[in-house]
Amino acid sequence: MSHWTEMKKDELDRQYSPSRWSHRMSADDVIKAHVKALKEGTDQARGLAQTLLNVPYGDGDGEKLDVYIPSTNSLDVHLVIYLHGGYWQFLSKEESGFMAVPLVDKGVVVVAVGYDIAPKGNMDLMVSQVRRSVVSVVQQYSHISGLYLCGHSAGAHLAAMVLSTDWSQYTITPQIKGAFLVSGIYDLLPILSTYVNEPLKMTEYVSPACKPCRNQCLLFCVYVLYIYINLFLLPLKTLEATGLHVTMEDVANTDHFSIIEQLVDGEYHLTKLLLKMMGKS
Repeated sequence: MSHWTEMKKDELDRQYSPSRWSHRMSADDVIKAHVKALKEGTDQARGLAQTLLNVPYGDGDGEKLDVYIPSTNSLDVHLVIYLHGGYWQFLSKEESGFMAVPLVDKGVVVVAVGYDIAPKGNMDLMVSQVRRSVVSVVQQYSHISGLYLCGHSAGAHLAAMVLSTDWSQYTITPQIKGAFLVSGIYDLLPILSTYVNEPLKMTEYVSPACKPCRNQCLLFCVYVLYIYINLFLLPLKTLEATGLHVTMEDVANTDHFSIIEQLVDGEYHLTKLLLKMMGKS
């Protein structure tokens, strides 16, 4: 019997409820504040950047992108694909353009990806969708000089799944130069018996296919920056063993939500790290 099956459900629920770990405000209030902050940042980005909204990358209703385009004539365009969090069942691309606020000023294109969250979408579908979204972006923007991924929470898991893709099954192999994985969950087994899995309906027979840290197809990635907070730790040695250059940042005075909300600020530590990764600091 595993450690996770021995642990009581209420304790597992507590451990995997990041809103209950915030010291800023109550669990309900921190989630409301999070949605408000992301939406306000996205609205600000839509006022600053040229936008292409609801660009399809597939045939499904939820398979659409929002593109935030800087005012530049340069052909040396860096592009960041952002995958939103929300425990695979909450949030959308409508709250996911906030990081474009400081990035478009630096000539960086930001793409916010929509995918079918649970219960409409299951884990296999979501993983398939984000992989296809990356392929579509590369096909539509062939002049990209640097392609990067950023994902938060469940979106960090999905970004890791993109990194672990066997691209021989696709028409192209995206040249992803780096990934910025913030507060991700990478081992899904512990959440199978928690409230998180109620709309996902994953079983032990499904979840192993969605464990990126078990997949060895990561060698092409040049640079991965992984952000650690609370319990969401991806074993660094597992990634380093594949030949990746991996760094870990423990960001002080943040919680699971504020750590990503502050990417709207050009002076924020993680914004500067992201720009440094792209050679734009």
